[in-house]
Amino acid sequence: MDKDIKRNISLTGDTQFTGLRLKEPMHTAAGLLGVTEALRHSFKEMGIAKSMKALLEMNQEDGFRCPSCAWPVPEHPSKIAEYCENGAKALADEATKEQIGADFFAQHSVEELSQLSDYELNKLGRVVEPLVLKPNSVHYEPIAWTKAFELISEELHRLNDPNEAIFYTSGRSSNEAAFLYGMFARAFGTNNMPDCSNMCHESSGVALSETLGIGKGSVTLDDFYGAEVILVVGQNPGTNHPRMLSALEKCKKNGGKIISINPLAETGLVHFKNPQSVSDMLGSGQAMADIHLPVKINEDIALAKLILKKLVALDAKKSNVLDHEFIVDHVDGYDALLQDLARYHNEALQRRTGVSMRKIDQAVQLLAENSKIIVCWAMGLTQHKNAVQCIQEYVNILLLKGAIGKPFAGTCPVRGHSNVQGDRSVGIMHYVNQTLNKKIKEHLKFDPPTKPGFDTVDAIKAMHDGHAKVFICLGGNFLMAASDTAYTAKAVQQCNLTVQISTKLNRSHLVTGQTALLLPTFGRSEKDEKNGTLQFLTMESSTGKVRQSKGLLKPASEHIKSEPEIIALMAHTYFKGNHPMDWHALGQDYNLIRGYIDKTVKGFENTSKRSKGFGYYLPNNVRERNFRMLPNGKAQLTFNTLPDHQLKKDELLLMTIRSHDQFNTTIYGLNDRYRGIHNERRVVFMNQEDMDKRKLQKLDVVNLHSLYDGIKRTAEQFLVVPYDIPKGNMAAYFPETNMLVPYNHFADKSHTPISKSIRVTVEKVT
Repeated sequence: MDKDIKRNISLTGDTQFTGLRLKEPMHTAAGLLGVTEALRHSFKEMGIAKSMKALLEMNQEDGFRCPSCAWPVPEHPSKIAEYCENGAKALADEATKEQIGADFFAQHSVEELSQLSDYELNKLGRVVEPLVLKPNSVHYEPIAWTKAFELISEELHRLNDPNEAIFYTSGRSSNEAAFLYGMFARAFGTNNMPDCSNMCHESSGVALSETLGIGKGSVTLDDFYGAEVILVVGQNPGTNHPRMLSALEKCKKNGGKIISINPLAETGLVHFKNPQSVSDMLGSGQAMADIHLPVKINEDIALAKLILKKLVALDAKKSNVLDHEFIVDHVDGYDALLQDLARYHNEALQRRTGVSMRKIDQAVQLLAENSKIIVCWAMGLTQHKNAVQCIQEYVNILLLKGAIGKPFAGTCPVRGHSNVQGDRSVGIMHYVNQTLNKKIKEHLKFDPPTKPGFDTVDAIKAMHDGHAKVFICLGGNFLMAASDTAYTAKAVQQCNLTVQISTKLNRSHLVTGQTALLLPTFGRSEKDEKNGTLQFLTMESSTGKVRQSKGLLKPASEHIKSEPEIIALMAHTYFKGNHPMDWHALGQDYNLIRGYIDKTVKGFENTSKRSKGFGYYLPNNVRERNFRMLPNGKAQLTFNTLPDHQLKKDELLLMTIRSHDQFNTTIYGLNDRYRGIHNERRVVFMNQEDMDKRKLQKLDVVNLHSLYDGIKRTAEQFLVVPYDIPKGNMAAYFPETNMLVPYNHFADKSHTPISKSIRVTVEKVT
């Protein structure tokens, strides 16, 4: 199951346990311990001088954007530390002193390297020269940049159809790189542009586009400060977006209330010590969630329906709970929604949620008494079969409360990678946007393809079935990020050529096509000079603000290139200079790229100047209560059904989660200290009653199995840890458990994998 047919490649690395130490889960996030851990990691990877130089410029006005999450930067950031522990670790990870090149790969085969864990692979350091893995070889060899581009060009020219090539994008890329990449794919002739959004927030884009007319959130960072109620749903900000805790803290200090909705009570929403506040650090910090609703996995629709029913009932008595003026003027489907809600019984909905009616009533009361409400969410909502409907049910609450298109209220899908939203804005999409195509033809002077391309799920299947032969990845760790690891590995191995544009080694560089290229690129923090001119890049935050990023560190090697230059030279070599776009020039002057973006992409204007400082917001129709693009010119209420997981008697629902020492698939360390896990990742969190039923003891070794469409998938060697999680639910880390997620089971409409609600059985290893 975990071996490459041609090369003896392991998909898991070493599965031996690393020495679990269990402690009590922590009750306070960040604080002095967070600062200490951030500095310890930074000093170890970068050294003291380099660490301080870089950390003091990260997220500053003339500095570089954090390479971690997409949380926005305040207008007036802290001059000392406008970053979190995860941001510091992400910076240290890309700016590490450790390096590997041709000599290293001559000594270590891809077979040998694949036996290492993902954590060990990441620790090897920066790749500092272009490398090629030739057919039937197990060692990467050095290759000149010109030869690498010629190899890509030859393979692309050899294809029978442009749709036999796939161009994947990770969300770490800049707007400039993503735009060039998307235009090259289109100029080549395909819309096969899957990206990491397909695996995380695609459900958000679909849900919001259908209901509000834009696939982005509607709030700004300042809206958090004045919100009266913030619902944090299916999200763990203390680990995944720690800087968000500062915004929540300001909300609390201004009198706002926070409702946490999650199967797990995560530390960041219990208590928070702000590292930027001396009083917080010396005192007890800030209690965060006023109410925690420990909803069962994927029972959010039942919970949201129950909240809606109770709000409607209260409004019938008081007539001022719902915003009827807003509903009449801006909302479509109110009477039909009331009819839909009437079909459900309160007690039946409550039983499904697993949350006490008392706690639900407390949340309803807060929502009834306030109208400045924000709902924010992450993958706890987006990665289910019914993910689009889950999100839309929460949008229903906002619409009935009139909490849309006004200050301190609205939607906030909290994105992961630092520019995943920007990538989509500038054209990374597998579907056809007629307006964009028209602009491309007008300003870029070529005819873009008019047929939809592959998203991530379709791309994997196309490669697996032999319908795609060249797979190019702009960043990321595709193999370990995608679902169904074994199936995805076989798919990638069917390709004639795979190309990875990366900073560091990961498992996607070891599971490859017949020929593989590893092209090293700059990190976000590195200085990018072209012809004596310092270049800058731009990114878009979760709240839709575009701002510049300018690196200041010396590049890891003189033999690496920036992403825009790599893409430009790839296109220049392919077209041999015979194309309306001057690709070579674009790779040397990023102002030229931004000029094209401004002309072709909606909302971008004079970006080279306006993105300086703290940038500018892209247009957002919801902020103006403009729903003209929707049926009847109004926001749409939706009628969503309850999920049917069809669990067998011995099955549980598993959700994949991150540890505190990782960001996406990058593993910084082996600790998850907020949950009390130290020096181990192969653990599964279980309810004690579920353990008792299966005669399991703490630290028993188990295998996890999923069975879909008659295919049994197995993740081996996990230690059982009793935890406060709803009965019938389990949690374990990804990417270790991604192999349990079937590639062909995904969210309706969005195709996002069902990584947060996997049916599994537990087998004790004797």
